[in-house]
Amino acid sequence: MKFWITILFLSLGLYLNAQEVKHKGKTYEIKKGKIFLEGKDVTDTFTKEEIEAFKVKIAKAKEEYDKAQKQEKEAKKLENQAKKAEKAQKKAEKELKRKVKAQSKFDKASKKLEDAQSKYEKLKKKGKLSPNDEAKWLEKIEKLKENYDKSKKKLK
Repeated sequence: MKFWITILFLSLGLYLNAQEVKHKGKTYEIKKGKIFLEGKDVTDTFTKEEIEAFKVKIAKAKEEYDKAQKQEKEAKKLENQAKKAEKAQKKAEKELKRKVKAQSKFDKASKKLEDAQSKYEKLKKKGKLSPNDEAKWLEKIEKLKENYDKSKKKLK
């Protein structure tokens, strides 16, 4: 798309730099205030009114060229705004994914911690824990607490 827009404006620019004017079915070229037809100076064959008409046509062509340049600038501006908006949207989506993932990890960590604590309490009440098992359970619960704290920090 950019390629075609660029080609369009370059061709328009080249067209306007040559300052060609069509008059009565013939194409005249105007350079430095002189009118040429097929490379020959024909300025003297025109009246002042006709020369003024040529100047008006050239002014209109320049005006169209200026409008085209403004449109090109506006198109670039809109394209840049669209890119910025897309970038911001991607950033927001990425942040949302990160938050969802952090919430999921936090939920899992809290559930594991609660389950481990309740199981430890049940085993302790029933008296089925040896001193070694109790140390292992406390160590396990401590690790789960650390994991819970880390996930809580990342959630914020």
